[in-house]
Amino acid sequence: MRIVSGKEMYEADRFTMEEIGLSGAMLMENAGKALFEAMKDRLQVHERIAVLVGTGNNGGDGFVLSRYLKENGFDVDVWVIPPEGKVKGDAAAHFGFFKALFEWKAYKDGESFNKHLSEYGVVIDCLLGLGVSGAIRSPYNHIIQKVNKSSVVVLSVDLPSGLKADGGFEGEYEPIRADRTYTLQCPKLSAYLYPDADYYGELEVIDIGLPRVAFSKALQRKLWTELSVAHTLTDRTASSHKGSHGKGLVIGGSKGMVGAPIMTAKAAYRSGAGLIQAAVPEEILSMTAGTLVEAMFRGWPSEGGFFSGEVPENLSFDGIAIGPGLGRLDGGSKMVEAVLASDTSLVMDADALYHLNELKDQLKGRKGTTVLTPHPGEMARLTGLSIQEVQNNRFEVSRSFAEEYNVYLVLKGPYTVVTSPDGTQFINTSGNSALAKGGSGDVLTGMILAFIMNSKSIHEGISNVVYVHGKAADVLVQSNHSTLDVLATDVIDTIPAVLHSFLE
Repeated sequence: MRIVSGKEMYEADRFTMEEIGLSGAMLMENAGKALFEAMKDRLQVHERIAVLVGTGNNGGDGFVLSRYLKENGFDVDVWVIPPEGKVKGDAAAHFGFFKALFEWKAYKDGESFNKHLSEYGVVIDCLLGLGVSGAIRSPYNHIIQKVNKSSVVVLSVDLPSGLKADGGFEGEYEPIRADRTYTLQCPKLSAYLYPDADYYGELEVIDIGLPRVAFSKALQRKLWTELSVAHTLTDRTASSHKGSHGKGLVIGGSKGMVGAPIMTAKAAYRSGAGLIQAAVPEEILSMTAGTLVEAMFRGWPSEGGFFSGEVPENLSFDGIAIGPGLGRLDGGSKMVEAVLASDTSLVMDADALYHLNELKDQLKGRKGTTVLTPHPGEMARLTGLSIQEVQNNRFEVSRSFAEEYNVYLVLKGPYTVVTSPDGTQFINTSGNSALAKGGSGDVLTGMILAFIMNSKSIHEGISNVVYVHGKAADVLVQSNHSTLDVLATDVIDTIPAVLHSFLE
């Protein structure tokens, strides 16, 4: 499913009207009817419903929806917030159709609306939609706060009023807090950005008949779902052998961070890697060797429990993962520089990203696949932005960096964004807050290492990993765990069940 910005949605509407020839009034009719069909089974005929209508296209959709509701016997009051003369264009045409058939209520000073608000069981929000810019202005700010403080069920059309399509609401007043949002044709970016996503409630996408070609100029952003994994995840062939599925190297660990590379290596094996070697500082070799009997552990030159920076063997592997437990001393920086100079497929996480900040120009000329897996704080350091700037612009920050540095970028967090070097983005839909715990990133790194050595499409392979990683956390929380108690090792132990569910 495609995800669009506000500008891309406006362009799709323009294309449909000006280049295909469908009128705006017809599109509004289609939208209102589609909304009615989606909502009707959730509404009770005798429950009192208030439809709040603004000036723009969102309000026009509200007039059409209200007409269908009243024609089908629903108890609806339509509150027109602006003065009647300020409703323009296609919305004004549908206002005319509505008032020729039914009565409506003028908001005026809001006194009557405030008096009757408690009488409604449902409020349908058709106030602002895509039309908001800047802070929410009067009287909409007062209406929204009144609705938010009430106990009424709120259904929003397209997006909750007060939110911007691209995220980042402004001002002292919060947007309307919907119980369910019926978004038109395509989800908007803010549905996958926090805190904006909290205001959507449940999200349902309504097809209003815009042709696919209308989105031909939009950037490629799609949801990565269970169905996406089912269509792209492949099993081993009957004739395969361990060499068929990749020889991987994990570089990590240090004094006090012994467990990180072990989890990465184990997650790689659980995700299909054929052979895994783990390189750790010599001083901790005795603590790691034997913890995972399937892996080969090698002690590399070290000082004080940290890598000295010397690479004692040829990096002739199908893939390398570096960073988990690496440490932030100079030896770690030398290790990162060494792997960047190789042509091997590379996954960089944790402390490797810390060192990469001074070496990132070396990414541009790499021949091998490069995957970076930053959390927002690491992304902020790599870009020189604040964490808040990264979070408010996750899609654009990811795309710009991936294109500039020729990398696959996995920007972690709720709705993890996986961006390819050409700017295509897949947005993950699995996972929960149980993953907000030490070690989760180490597990993800090992899983990605396995999949980039085994996937025909690197972008699909990484996206499958992110989904399976999140799904493992979902399975744990839905069974006998809470979001508080899940460990990274629990996630590793659940990978087999998730993979089996797709491959059985």
